[in-house]
Amino acid sequence: MTLAMNRDELAAYIDEVFPQVRGAFRIDALTEDGITMRLVVNDTHLRPGGTVSGPSMFGLADVCVYAMVLSRIGRQALAVTTNCSIDFMRKPAAGADLIATGQLLKLGRVLAIGDVHLRSEGSPDLVARATLTYSIPPAR
Repeated sequence: MTLAMNRDELAAYIDEVFPQVRGAFRIDALTEDGITMRLVVNDTHLRPGGTVSGPSMFGLADVCVYAMVLSRIGRQALAVTTNCSIDFMRKPAAGADLIATGQLLKLGRVLAIGDVHLRSEGSPDLVARATLTYSIPPAR
């Protein structure tokens, strides 16, 4: 799939339309085959016991698919999540960023489906796997 925005353009656009999460997520790599993103983990992402919370992991998976969709369709901030299934497999490492690798399984005119694998930085083991569906706004 051809990219409508490169990594820097996409990061700048996400910062523009979602300034409230600026600095929380970083795009490490973006290619026509997929994306690698990270959640820059800090105390706000932790739950009792010092592990990354489920909502924080969901947030990374969601932003990952959103970024992949926008990288293909361009500046359409109103693409929205319509479905998410996430499997939490193991406790993320304490004190490590979460790394998401994602790929689009389908990009249609109305819906996009993406798959995301989450790992603690430095570990090959999956901590979660998610599949998300996004609704693409109609062309104007």
